Amino acid sequence: MRAAVIEAPGKVTVATVADPTPGPREVVVDVAACGLCGTDLHILQGEFAPTLPIVPGHEFAGEVVGVGSHVTELAVGDRVAVDPSLHCHECRYCRIGRGNLCDNWNAIGVSVPGGAAEFAVAPVANCVKLPEHVDVADAALIEPLSCAVRGYDVLNGNLGAEVLIYGSGTMGLMMLELAKRTGATSVDMLDVNAERLSTATTLGCSRSAASADELDQPRGWDVVIDATGNQAAIQDGLGRVAKAGTFLQFGVSDYATRATIEPYKIYNQEITITGSMAVLHSYERAAGLFASGVLDPKIFISHRTPLEEYPKALDQFKAGVGRKIVVVP
Repeated sequence: MRAAVIEAPGKVTVATVADPTPGPREVVVDVAACGLCGTDLHILQGEFAPTLPIVPGHEFAGEVVGVGSHVTELAVGDRVAVDPSLHCHECRYCRIGRGNLCDNWNAIGVSVPGGAAEFAVAPVANCVKLPEHVDVADAALIEPLSCAVRGYDVLNGNLGAEVLIYGSGTMGLMMLELAKRTGATSVDMLDVNAERLSTATTLGCSRSAASADELDQPRGWDVVIDATGNQAAIQDGLGRVAKAGTFLQFGVSDYATRATIEPYKIYNQEITITGSMAVLHSYERAAGLFASGVLDPKIFISHRTPLEEYPKALDQFKAGVGRKIVVVP
């Protein structure tokens, strides 16, 4: 089969690799679409993936074309979306229900071959069967949505909050959609990319701007979310949190990224600084939200690119062109 392969830091190709074979409790998925994500860029940089080479792709969905000998829950022909999380279920964090912080954390497309290929293997426990009205080619959006759901779990709702989101890429837009549905009084969006920012306006954000200074809100915001991973955005966002407010680090930064905090201000104004890591008990709920129409795939997916052009798609994503880019085998 054909698959994208990140061979070494900075080197990605599309090559012929061996067809996958399912284990007893695994299925083989004929991949319909696989989304590109910032994590894929980190893997390309030599971060995240424990070893290279690796077939990337942790946001994917498709049709089951093979089942292991002990699989009874799914059958050939079922359409599924795949939670990429692979937890050990043995370490302290797994035992206390925090599998996303697993000491032995792994993921499909990060530590084992992923969905940037014609076929991919997944544990049956990681597969969510899709209802008939959901287009499997759109269902690659479920995984990033499940990360956004986890982010709002960390925020605990904050009913009536004034929200500021840095970044109007896929993840920032998903956080916007969830903020609107979790009782935010207002949701303001920031981005230096005018095209992406216009999508936030289309989706109904309260205000949009290239800089928080343009919004004239000196008291700050109750909830500030960084969905960029950018050092300058993070540093600015930390200074925009209102008294008793919360700053959520949601975007994935490079390992070397640093920001400065003001401990007295955090103490004196009772500011919370927290983070949200990947997926935790949120994939099934995200699949349900997606099936209910919480996202419009026509707005969120800007490009559908053939698998053979995977390296080009990564360059496009890195350049900030479009919104969600999916590769289609």
